[in-house]
Amino acid sequence: MQRFTISLQDSLAQEFDAFMARTGHSNRSEAIRDLLLTHLGRQREATQAMGPCVANLSYVYDHHERELAERLARLQHAHHHLTIATTHVHLDHSRCLETVMLKGPAEQVRQFANQLMAERGVHHGQLNVVMGQVGADTHHHHHD
Repeated sequence: MQRFTISLQDSLAQEFDAFMARTGHSNRSEAIRDLLLTHLGRQREATQAMGPCVANLSYVYDHHERELAERLARLQHAHHHLTIATTHVHLDHSRCLETVMLKGPAEQVRQFANQLMAERGVHHGQLNVVMGQVGADTHHHHHD
């Protein structure tokens, strides 16, 4: 582990402390680490668009839309090699929320997500991608 010191303007330090309070970080090192991981992850996603990833695809759809549930199921089955799990929630009489956990090459994951979100009757679709060799590290250690 490496240590480094940073200097912040008073106003930025106050804003950072307020951020820590809102997000529940117990110390500045933990908060900085999380911010760096988030920012660097976005950079990896932008520069390693072809690499491995895990992703969460969430969308709301109208289950009264003609044959939409069947079309969505067919799409998921056609991409079973990318799909880890699916959660289905009934929001009200006509709308459902589905969350699909995905894992595989980022380009294929994005293509599948775009295809699914383009289906007529699917609304509010969003894909959250985490890039990297997720699950490849067999020597994961927890530090006390």
